Amino acid sequence: MDLTTYASLVLVVMVAAYAVAKFFKLSTEISMFIGALAGCVAGGFGISARHIAEGAMTYLDINLIFITATLFMNILKESGGVAFVVRGLFKRFHHRRAILLVLLTVILLVPGALTGAGSVTVLICGGMVATVLVSMGVPKVKTAAIVFIIAGLSAAAPPVSLWAMMTAAGVNMPYVGFFWPLMIPCLVAGIATMFILGWKGKPAETEEVLASLPAAPEGMNWFKIILPFVVFLGFIFLGRTWPHSTVVTGLPFMFLCSALVSYILSPLKLNFLRISRDTVNQLLPLLGTLTCVGILVQIMTLTGVRGLLAVTTVTLPVTIVFASLFIVLPLSEAVLMWGAAPVIGVPLVLLFNTLGLNPIVALAGMSIIWPLGDALPPTAIIGRLTVDVTGYKDSYAQFLKACIIPAIIMIMIGMLMVIYSKQLGFLTGL
Repeated sequence: MDLTTYASLVLVVMVAAYAVAKFFKLSTEISMFIGALAGCVAGGFGISARHIAEGAMTYLDINLIFITATLFMNILKESGGVAFVVRGLFKRFHHRRAILLVLLTVILLVPGALTGAGSVTVLICGGMVATVLVSMGVPKVKTAAIVFIIAGLSAAAPPVSLWAMMTAAGVNMPYVGFFWPLMIPCLVAGIATMFILGWKGKPAETEEVLASLPAAPEGMNWFKIILPFVVFLGFIFLGRTWPHSTVVTGLPFMFLCSALVSYILSPLKLNFLRISRDTVNQLLPLLGTLTCVGILVQIMTLTGVRGLLAVTTVTLPVTIVFASLFIVLPLSEAVLMWGAAPVIGVPLVLLFNTLGLNPIVALAGMSIIWPLGDALPPTAIIGRLTVDVTGYKDSYAQFLKACIIPAIIMIMIGMLMVIYSKQLGFLTGL
């Protein structure tokens, strides 16, 4: 049996095992793990404890980033900082709709940008932003669409873009130069979404809205909110200004320091251990996904399936690859969630690199499209979470319909970034 046939048979077994597990309504994480085990057995390696352990540790550094960054966001929320910001901006700009919409976009982008998870954006500030938007006359279905789309963009935004980080790791490409290629399109698409869906409405009833928002504790002020971010940005500034004289601390340590500063400055007495425990419980699905994805990628590499996918992708007609990106990327995210990055993203980046395209800009463009899959079945984790948090009770299909125009904008931006990545290469050096 030649290697291509061997790898193809293993791939069929892995896909079949995954499909059977999903048929029995097992979680995506368990389904991927079962698919990996089936592939390992079909490949003649049995149940290899060594490769399972190695694969489980593949994304340990990314897991640490998620935990520490989300801990920082949760402490900021528990201390009343998020409520203080939303209430303060609403009181100041409720009569200036355009400015308020831009500021609400930024508020929604920050949690996911720092943690890499759109679900964190939804849980940290999605409910409060939804309350403000509904009070401004935005229908609940459009409010839910706004929160979902911008939460997805926040997960793609720098400094922590999960899809870009996992794909870059898969092709041994340093996660450097992604800031502006990710930041500019995320801001443009986010603001466009907010104005397209949220511009029409009515003046908000100020007192009614403030009464419905969580109260900000006494003693909370802008200094206590901004200083933890200054600490985080200070670490980044030192590392980039004096790279050869500064100790490499890593993002988890930076986020942990910011979390401790936020905890110390909190006007409320917080239970650090409880918040830490709740943070890990909140992230368990994401941590489980990354662990199982690591195992899946390890087994695919071991059995040659990963190489088969890479070679097949590289040899496909370029026109077909470009024309199918807007379908393949969201669907792969809907089925594999973040596992789509190493499984689909890696061979695509290798192909784009062989074509002479800029792999950083092209990967950034794909990262703008991937989040759309988080609203599609069978997983639809962030989509359904958004519907619950924003209080939208009607048809889920209507929610998806409300997302169509912003989705088209994201697809167009992402596709143009991939096709013209070479011309946009200057963004990596800004």
